[in-house]
Amino acid sequence: MTHLRGSKRLPRPGHGKVVAAVLGLVAALGLGSAGEARAVPQGREEAARAAPAADRWTDRPHGFASLAGGTTGGAGGKVVTVTDQAALARYAAAPEPYVIRVRGAITAEPFGAAVEVASHKTIVGVGTGGELVQGEFHLAPGTHNVIIRNLTIRDSAVEGNWDCKDTDFDGIQMDTVHHVWIDHNRFSRICDGQLDIRKDSEYVTVSYNRFEDNNKTFGLGWTSNVRTQITVDHNWFRGTKQRNPSVDNAAYAHLYNNYLTAQADPDDPVWTYGNWSRGRTRMVIENSYYDRVQHPYQADATAELVQRGSVLRDTTGRHDEWGAAFEPREFYAYRLDPAAAVPALVKRFSGPQRRIGTVLHVPASYPTVQSAVDAVPEGNDVPVTIAVAPGTYREKVVVPAAKPNILLQGTGQNRSDTVIVYDTPAAYGGSTGSATVRIAANDVTARHLTFVNDFDEAAHELSGEQALAVKTTGDRIVFEDTAFLGNQDTLMTDSPALTTVSRVYLRDAYIEGDVDFVYGRATTVIERSVIRALSRGSETNNGYVTAASTWSGNPYGFLITRSRIVSDAPAGSVHLGRPWHPGGAPEAVAQVLIRDTELPAAVKSAPWTDMGGFSWRDARFAEYRNTGPGAAVTADRPQLSDDDARAHTVAAHLKGTDGWAPHARHR
Repeated sequence: MTHLRGSKRLPRPGHGKVVAAVLGLVAALGLGSAGEARAVPQGREEAARAAPAADRWTDRPHGFASLAGGTTGGAGGKVVTVTDQAALARYAAAPEPYVIRVRGAITAEPFGAAVEVASHKTIVGVGTGGELVQGEFHLAPGTHNVIIRNLTIRDSAVEGNWDCKDTDFDGIQMDTVHHVWIDHNRFSRICDGQLDIRKDSEYVTVSYNRFEDNNKTFGLGWTSNVRTQITVDHNWFRGTKQRNPSVDNAAYAHLYNNYLTAQADPDDPVWTYGNWSRGRTRMVIENSYYDRVQHPYQADATAELVQRGSVLRDTTGRHDEWGAAFEPREFYAYRLDPAAAVPALVKRFSGPQRRIGTVLHVPASYPTVQSAVDAVPEGNDVPVTIAVAPGTYREKVVVPAAKPNILLQGTGQNRSDTVIVYDTPAAYGGSTGSATVRIAANDVTARHLTFVNDFDEAAHELSGEQALAVKTTGDRIVFEDTAFLGNQDTLMTDSPALTTVSRVYLRDAYIEGDVDFVYGRATTVIERSVIRALSRGSETNNGYVTAASTWSGNPYGFLITRSRIVSDAPAGSVHLGRPWHPGGAPEAVAQVLIRDTELPAAVKSAPWTDMGGFSWRDARFAEYRNTGPGAAVTADRPQLSDDDARAHTVAAHLKGTDGWAPHARHR
């Protein structure tokens, strides 16, 4: 046939003073009060502006760990979930890269046992419950590119042995390593050190951790060389005595926005202290908060320490400042939070967080979308985000049924920035085989993406010109701010079998095609979206929007609501739909309701038509309260009653037996 291709444009639906900045941030957090603190004069006003909240959970390291090639951990490797010591030890020590998710508490045996961590590993707790109890993570010399996040590491303390001189049960110990990020962990009751960074380790960032109830907390050094570069920010030291941190012979130590409070053993006049710049360390402290701390910051005569912008509340003892140290901004960019807001910020955002999950980056860590999907484990029951950078990915993607709980997310500003495209027609592998993206798993969400099948049917004469952009068979599938481009059979929402009900929710979508381009048997809600019916160059028949094959036992098929159907086809030349009976199955009885939607003049006055010998009148087609030039009611346009309309809502279509309500977050 002659095909006049339509447009591929993708329409979408619809400094102040320092004190003001501090009060605004604290108020926005809803935590604490800025009035309790008396601020030391700020060094530079711009350093007191708040960092974006979105940075609190980023999976990309900052500070020194981001330099000299950066720290990516297990990116590019398989994702695994561990629940016991043997599996944790096996994957952590493996030569290959791994993203290791720790679910629940793992108790190390024997007491104080070390888990050896090899290079190229990410170890991350699931939710807030991932724990290593009475054990240690150990990074041997030469280990590099390691991320440890979102874990609680606790209870290797020996009762009655506060000084821990005859034990070496650290929480995390690393010797002569490089590129390590320790982030959003909680360390509690550990004997000896909670975090020991030793012997010329380099390019380390320690951020958003909680250090609690300990004597020797966080030490760096054990060397006469001056090589280490470390960033320490947004950590909470509470109920700790010494080494908060102690930094010996570091080339560059940048400490900012840390919170020290409730020191343990306050009667010790020497060894109860906050930060210590030792040996030949060059240390910069910025916008931290010291609450009733003895010796909040001190320096050896051979060291350098610059402090600016911190809050001191009832502090005593040494407050040393001498030397020029260094300028952190000459190494990396960062934004300081106001010192007076630090207690509220750190209390809220430090330690394990439910929002921290597993993110696989395409193409930075995985070259293709499919390779990222392949890295997700079978039986996956912990959400995984596949973050797809802007670009065009010419590939086919299959999400197998055994890999649920995946979020496919474009990271561009617009959905058109990130495109997954291929050009297979049904003549080469059937309609299923033609799909650019096929989703067979349950609980998959796609956001900010464009899916395309760009097979050019005008340039080919084939027996099977159907060319799907997307086919789904899984349940609880969500598409938000996505676009689907094709011609015939653009989007198929289906289920594994006729009598199996799968549900799909589309919001703020754009769907384009000409023949049966929204079809299948899944219960499908399309809300607040634009559906474009392309012109095929005919004056009388330019195709069909829907082709539902709903199981007769399912009262809910397609619901198109609060949307717009648009077309540049001639007036009265587009059908709203026809009943599809795959293989002639009589139990497939189409159900389509279009309500509260704007219709163009291109819609026929008799918008439903027969298909394959089955009459449209035997299907379940209806409209309700539509508007626009193509919405005039005629005898061939069944209208839903007000009573029936109350039963055909978005919630009713989607709730099933499990109360699924993906739309609720938008209400």
